[in-house]
Amino acid sequence: MQKFLLALLVAAPALAAFQTPAARTIYTFDPAASHLTWTGYAEIGSWAPTGTVQLRGGTLTLDANGAIRAGRLEVAMATLTHENADLQTHLRAPDFFDVARFPVATFVLRTVARDSAFGTLTLKGTTHSLRFPVQVIRSSAGLRLTGTAVVDRTQFGVRYNSARFFRDLGDQAIRDDFRLTFDVVARPMQP
Repeated sequence: MQKFLLALLVAAPALAAFQTPAARTIYTFDPAASHLTWTGYAEIGSWAPTGTVQLRGGTLTLDANGAIRAGRLEVAMATLTHENADLQTHLRAPDFFDVARFPVATFVLRTVARDSAFGTLTLKGTTHSLRFPVQVIRSSAGLRLTGTAVVDRTQFGVRYNSARFFRDLGDQAIRDDFRLTFDVVARPMQP
């Protein structure tokens, strides 16, 4: 009997390795139902241009308890819009987001905890950590994530008219931070 118990104690960890992993659910983002709005700001005055950019796609992974454990969102940078065609063209150019060379921006979500999202943003080939508040709304149709991320464009090499890098800009100076307000929808992936 002692030999049996000893063998069981030795074998238990090995048997545990063969257990079925906890169930997880994969959700895919619905670009048509999702909205991304950006806002930039002048350093002086109240000028705050606003436009949109489109979600290209991505996924969310939820654990067996329904907690978001990972995700990836891709943004199609060539869809960056503004009502002023000249400004739109300039924002897509190398001075800003250089969408011809860097057509996709990516946010890799590491976790959502206490109404905050933590992950890394890759923009213009440069990756930095990003944390921002997020609200997760659950429904029978899927998940909806809403919030606003504040992004320091200079961390990603976008230094055009930044007072931190250029002097005597006067009212031409642009704040380093821009806001990206999001309302994105994810639906359970169909097998």
